[in-house]
Amino acid sequence: MKGVKILGTGSHLPSAVVTNDDFVKFLDTSDEWIYTRTGIKERFYSTDKMNYQMAAAAAKNALENACVGAEEIDMIIVSTCSTDFFYPNTACLVQNIIGAKNAACIDINTACTGFISALDMARRYICTGDCDKILIVASEFLSRMQDFTDRTSCFLFGDGAGAVIVGGSDKPFYSVIGAKGDMLDALYCRIQYSGKFPKEGFDGYDRDIKEKLDTEAKNIYLQMDGKAVYRFAVDAMADSFARVCKKAGVESKDIDILIPHQANIRIINAALKSMDIPDEKVYVNLDKHGNTSSACIPTILDELNRNGRLREGSKLALVGFGAGLTYGSIYMEL
Repeated sequence: MKGVKILGTGSHLPSAVVTNDDFVKFLDTSDEWIYTRTGIKERFYSTDKMNYQMAAAAAKNALENACVGAEEIDMIIVSTCSTDFFYPNTACLVQNIIGAKNAACIDINTACTGFISALDMARRYICTGDCDKILIVASEFLSRMQDFTDRTSCFLFGDGAGAVIVGGSDKPFYSVIGAKGDMLDALYCRIQYSGKFPKEGFDGYDRDIKEKLDTEAKNIYLQMDGKAVYRFAVDAMADSFARVCKKAGVESKDIDILIPHQANIRIINAALKSMDIPDEKVYVNLDKHGNTSSACIPTILDELNRNGRLREGSKLALVGFGAGLTYGSIYMEL
């Protein structure tokens, strides 16, 4: 089975660091309460760039790291669940900024599973021979989606972007992706439309959800049932990891590096109990980044790459889950 190789990585992290103590100033909470329940000490908030600008900055870093010219990119796939515009898509904005004039441009949204979905998609375009080099960017601006009166979740999320450039490889690549359709129960953030309608009665299109979305906050901000997400995430991560290992014909002990979605340290630790993989093989930077949705995994890949830890021949596993509810795992050899 033909796979992909990582030609280069990049990331962009905003300059504003928000610590747990910053939340103590306006919420009934503490640094200890947040950290013991989430594993998060601080996160980055964007104060000077929009989502597409963070995405472009990460893309430029990846091009430089790969020593690849923007005109060599055949396709840009951007994963984001916090886009700046309905259209144009973020990939087109990135294309314009970096000068990738020969690239097709696609946005996808499988929430926090987005990078795994995008990498799986890129591999398929490459294996058909339609593309030679693909730029994947995951960029998220989650701080603007938070209800900062909600002491149960507003401190979980951060902003940032990660990017990889991939090309073809004969080394193994296996994936498992899926979803368990959730009807606004576990995790969602509504898009708001506003404006005048040309005729009375045209504003009843959302009558089916008005009973559930019965407060202003539920119609504007990210909403999450933490217990429901926890139950789904632990099972989905462990199950998809086991399935992708079986598909690849490897055992968990064969994995050199496991990168899980950085949602919550309790979720990660609970899933690891069923995954039979030593802690020293699991990479976590949740304490300094928080949950940056689909940007979590590629920013870690950039961190590992620049620290010389993405070595040729290493066996890499990526595991994630997200709103939808979506899930996915990838096994690949570098």
